[in-house]
Amino acid sequence: MAAGRGAAAEACVGQVVLPGDVLLLPAHPEEDGERLRLGAGAAPRGRLLCGPGLRRCAAGLLVTKCGLLRHRRAGGGAAAGGAYWVDSQQKRYVPVKGDHVIGIVTAKAGDVFKLDVGGSEQASLSYLAFEGATKRNRPNVQVGDLIYGQFLVANKDMEPEMVCIDSSGRSSGMGIIGQDGFLFKVSLGLIRKLLAPKCEIIQELSQLYPFELVLGMNGRIWVKAKTVQQTLIIVNILEACEYMTAEQRKQALAKLSGN
Repeated sequence: MAAGRGAAAEACVGQVVLPGDVLLLPAHPEEDGERLRLGAGAAPRGRLLCGPGLRRCAAGLLVTKCGLLRHRRAGGGAAAGGAYWVDSQQKRYVPVKGDHVIGIVTAKAGDVFKLDVGGSEQASLSYLAFEGATKRNRPNVQVGDLIYGQFLVANKDMEPEMVCIDSSGRSSGMGIIGQDGFLFKVSLGLIRKLLAPKCEIIQELSQLYPFELVLGMNGRIWVKAKTVQQTLIIVNILEACEYMTAEQRKQALAKLSGN
């Protein structure tokens, strides 16, 4: 699709879009003062969010990734506003500010830990970025430990920086992940599916075995069940559910629950 000869964004929702495609936005004269904002939070009514895989251009939205175009309407069901993004199956993670990820400690450099988060470069984590941490009370972090945290700084010109506290200084579930358990990697598309509200996959697995689960937006999953066998079963189901239909998944879970 040549630049300047785009298609309406609403008509392309659910269809495959390619890099270079231009998506035209509907004209709303009463909202001439509104600007397209980049962000991952909730969109106020009348505002439009430009998500992953899209960039703002003069004609509307420019596609930068190959995938399916998705759209979420603004709160209250308003016709204008909401969010557009491209749902792609990429495996290489690009750090985004605010994303919760699972990192692996690779080195200690003074007062900073270096973490492998699956991106093009390692992220840094200060020893003070833990709940209750002080110069005297340092967290017991060793090389090889798994850290669940969020990005405080993430852009192409600076080294990614992680923290394990929220804006109020609380851990909110972030920090060092237990020694036991199993860590594996899946596609970023599957992670977004598992993180969706009321995900059927998680609900069905919770009826099979009790387990602990940590999901990172960088495609890493940590899971722990009562036994090693149950842990491996859950891992295999999570890896396979990306390629199974809902009916196939239910049949597989029914066989396991019958054993």
